Amino acid sequence: MKNKTLNNTYLSMLCSELAMLLDAGLTLSDSVQILGEDESSKDAKVLMQSLYDSLMTGNHFSAALKEAEVFPRYMVHMIEVGEKTGRLVQTLTALSDYYERQTRLAVTIKNSVLYPAVLLVLMIVVVLILIVQVLPIFNDIFNRLGTQMDPFAIRLMQFGGWLGNASIGIAIVFAVIFLMILIMWLIPGIRRGAAQFFANKWGNRGIFGKIASSRFVFAMTLGMASGLDTAESISVASAVSGGSKSVDEMHKKCTTLLEEGKTLSESLCESGILSLQDGKMLSVGSVSGKADLAMAEIARRCDINVRDSIDRIVGRVEPTLVILSSVVVGIILLSVMLPLMGIMTSIG
Repeated sequence: MKNKTLNNTYLSMLCSELAMLLDAGLTLSDSVQILGEDESSKDAKVLMQSLYDSLMTGNHFSAALKEAEVFPRYMVHMIEVGEKTGRLVQTLTALSDYYERQTRLAVTIKNSVLYPAVLLVLMIVVVLILIVQVLPIFNDIFNRLGTQMDPFAIRLMQFGGWLGNASIGIAIVFAVIFLMILIMWLIPGIRRGAAQFFANKWGNRGIFGKIASSRFVFAMTLGMASGLDTAESISVASAVSGGSKSVDEMHKKCTTLLEEGKTLSESLCESGILSLQDGKMLSVGSVSGKADLAMAEIARRCDINVRDSIDRIVGRVEPTLVILSSVVVGIILLSVMLPLMGIMTSIG
């Protein structure tokens, strides 16, 4: 599995299974060996065997993961911290939860985008069929009756005729766009560049800002659970959830406020990472000596807030597309049917 990227689902399961085996009293090498024997994929077996061999030479688990070159740097770093602080089981459990949340978030976003996209495509197809195929038929009917369609319907039909004549050119344009998207998806460098552009543009706005804050809070929760102090937790969380100029500036502002003597809750709120309500909960947790538990609860709330925000956006987009398509189709049909009904009435 050299140079292959492990998906979040696999990482979550791996961390969870390792945590269970270690908590049961097995050694790391025995745990990895057991997992390797249970793997059904040949690549996964090879990976587990390489980890086992590395552990048997005396390497730490974090070093073995780093040698494999397929595990995220964040995971390697957090496991290294867990080894140093003696909280490896807790770290693995928290990592499993982290990657499970990332999987759920990715699925939520994909499902939320898919249905409106399909609905939009269907709407465009229906409108194109009406103006390219249906309107010319009605135009012939009106010509036989010695009259013309509504000017609006005529312009739509002419536009449909232009689309029909330019269909080859339009197909080429769409093919080029599809090819560019495919190249962007297949070439990591181009894909990262495009992602960076969009992150710099909208990284701290709307739903994207909420997603960045959610990742920051949960990564910081994981850092605190693994034994890192506040400054180190913020540094690790910034590395995971940053990447855009606007978001990185928020993280830098948070660090600066901490260095100036502000409390953690004040720094997170004033930098725009947490809401005032979440900041109040963290403040109470800090006073009671349970800041890590407060951060975990805030992370849970942020996760729910992100999913609710996505659902609200989709909830607005879907009916909007349905209403828009209904109005467009209705206008096209009425522009044809009303004059035709007037002719039929005059004939009758």
